[in-house]
Amino acid sequence: MPWTVYQIILRLHSPLHIGYREVGHLRRTRPYITGRALRGALVNRVGRNQNICGEEPGDPFRCVSKTFAQYLTFTYFYPALKVKDKWEAQFPWQDEAGFRRRFLSSYTSTALTYPQQTAAEGLLHEIEFISPRTLDTGEPVYLMGYVFVQKERLKQEKYDWVGALRRLQLGGERGYGWGDVRLVGEPAPVTDGLLLFDKISFKTDEKRPVLALKENEAVLAHTFAQNATLSGPVEPMVGREWRGDKGSQKHIGQHLAYNGVCFAPGSRTQQPSQFILGDGGYWQMISFEKERQP
Repeated sequence: MPWTVYQIILRLHSPLHIGYREVGHLRRTRPYITGRALRGALVNRVGRNQNICGEEPGDPFRCVSKTFAQYLTFTYFYPALKVKDKWEAQFPWQDEAGFRRRFLSSYTSTALTYPQQTAAEGLLHEIEFISPRTLDTGEPVYLMGYVFVQKERLKQEKYDWVGALRRLQLGGERGYGWGDVRLVGEPAPVTDGLLLFDKISFKTDEKRPVLALKENEAVLAHTFAQNATLSGPVEPMVGREWRGDKGSQKHIGQHLAYNGVCFAPGSRTQQPSQFILGDGGYWQMISFEKERQP
């Protein structure tokens, strides 16, 4: 069954922190929205809005998560600016220093000890974030990406993912109002022959969407590293999840999910390559996917 592709533009209304790693007391952010972060936010919003998760009380959001895994997937989302009525994604590896100066800032906080009114030892934290406005010119910052949907299977009246995008919170520090994003306009269908991010061709008549890159092009999501012909940094993809079927691990964040070692976004192809767009936005080279089949 074919997939329908939509270009999605989100306006960033507050600081956005997508957890990456800690360096001393600095909690760094990823300069893009990962598929895991977007999927978790959508599942949470759709499940709460539609009240359709009572079928499995052990894990009330599992029904939405399973449905999305089958019939909805997406690219990573990148900061974007509006230039002459056109959206232009800003990739951090094109000019890392310039990107950081323009889009990334940080917030420092600490706890106090009383009655001394001094900073408590070991509780100084600095949290990096993507700014809702550029730090040099004050332009509004948007987030640009693409959503692939099997419309015949994913009924919008029940799984209203578009309505969820109209007011969504992403990433960390949400209790302080961070990560507030809202849909700009309506999702715009992408027709055959057009390119995603002006560089990626695609096929939607497959079981999963297929993306194609030319030689020496950058991959735009974490790509499974096993046997992949890419050049760039690799990192293990590990995240905390809620697994209601894991006995005592029923609380949010108690289950550590290991998704394998991946090339990081920005890694480059060494030859023309095709990729399967998988669940959670991960990429898998098709040639190596075929080699695993009996």
